[in-house]
Amino acid sequence: MISYNEAQDIIQSEVNKLNLKTEQIDLLNSVNRVLAEDVFSDINLPPFNNSAMDGFAIKFNGDIKNWKIAGEIPAGKFNDYDLDEHSTVSIMTGSKLPSGCDTVIPLEDVEQQNDFVYLKKDARFAKGINTRKLGEDLLKGKLAILKDTLLKPHHIAVAASCGRSTLKVYKRLRIGVLATGDELVDIHETPTGDKIRCSNLYSIIAAIRNINMHSVNFGIAKDDKQLIHDRLKWALESELDILITTGGVSFGKFDYVKEVYESLGVETKFWQVKIKPGKPLLFGTYSFNEGKTMIFGLPGNPVSSLVNFFLFVEQNILNLFKLKINNKFSATLQDDLKKEDSKRHFMRGVYSYSDDGKYYVKKVGNQSSGNLAEMGKSNCLIIVEEDRMNPRIGETAECIMI
Repeated sequence: MISYNEAQDIIQSEVNKLNLKTEQIDLLNSVNRVLAEDVFSDINLPPFNNSAMDGFAIKFNGDIKNWKIAGEIPAGKFNDYDLDEHSTVSIMTGSKLPSGCDTVIPLEDVEQQNDFVYLKKDARFAKGINTRKLGEDLLKGKLAILKDTLLKPHHIAVAASCGRSTLKVYKRLRIGVLATGDELVDIHETPTGDKIRCSNLYSIIAAIRNINMHSVNFGIAKDDKQLIHDRLKWALESELDILITTGGVSFGKFDYVKEVYESLGVETKFWQVKIKPGKPLLFGTYSFNEGKTMIFGLPGNPVSSLVNFFLFVEQNILNLFKLKINNKFSATLQDDLKKEDSKRHFMRGVYSYSDDGKYYVKKVGNQSSGNLAEMGKSNCLIIVEEDRMNPRIGETAECIMI
């Protein structure tokens, strides 16, 4: 059995060996994908001097406070005017400024009488106000979006302004999921006797989709060695980036998954981690052609399975894509926590942010690894380190948002 930190080091070392591939995709399909190229501007942004307000464009002279209206410039319908310091044009937001104009006075700061406008006494008046200069946002040929950026709608706006209809992004990882166990039935069935619905299959697939990776559903396999062998062989031959199984990796008589993995050529890197919940975690690798599949054998208990995913699968995928998600924080405990062993515990909790600028957290329920309903009420995991025993109300603990 190895420590949490040892397990993370081994997984990170192997996951970082995955070869990220790229693809060129439509701009609107690139939201929440990771950019695989630098994007440069093909034009100056803005491409001309323009007005930032609806108002009146002038050549600034601090001694002049009224102007004769010479015309109008709507957005997209530029007509140049040869203005002197005593004349102005009505101009709309985004409209190109006439030659020599350097200042825009907002509509609300003037009073209009016939063909003249007069500056109000309390109006702010300074050279250059309410204008945008050519290239002040971005000059032609300059970097607009940095490679490895997680693309959000505001990045799409920048790429569109740079004339990009497609972007090169990293391909999503293909992650297969297989649940095992004689007790499992699918969610459309009503369980009877000693059967339960298979929540693991759906929680893990949902967690994969939540980080925008591609999930492959290999369904449910009963605790039969040949059935598990056939299903795992199929999954391994699918040339996945990651294969996740739930159940069958503990010490039980019918826990065949570890044995079958190894018979199919999976190299076990470690088995069992000194944590709670989720101790029976198995991690290994499977080589095919010129590629490699990362193998995660998660426990069958639904809480343990999902916690293992958050800690070991999700975090290492985010690191692979250089996505630094700030999901850890320190919080003041509002409950006593019971921990009397040397494992690292990840307890389900609910955190809140107070007016005093601090996080507070309290535990949820009885912390059973099978209590999925209590997991559903949680929004964080409370970390209690290996050498820390029975933390008390008022002490501080590190937490992970989930």
